[in-house]
Amino acid sequence: MRRFVEGVDRNQSTLFPESLEDWVHQDNPVRVIDAFVGELDLAALGFGGVDPAATGRPSYHPAVLLKLYVYGYLNRVQSSRRI
Repeated sequence: MRRFVEGVDRNQSTLFPESLEDWVHQDNPVRVIDAFVGELDLAALGFGGVDPAATGRPSYHPAVLLKLYVYGYLNRVQSSRRI
């Protein structure tokens, strides 16, 4: 069983436009968040994740969830339910 939910490759070709990267402008804050979280050592910060159970859906990768929370705080959304 997989350890984390796998995301879609952002460079994968789609119908409109060629890739998901084309939708996000070069100066969008999302790119800064992606680069920032990508450089963090999440295991050293305690975000190593858990071992999956034999049944059930795999968990989301901690980096993906951290990116969502940082994006929410950047946009003044502190509730994880509202994100």
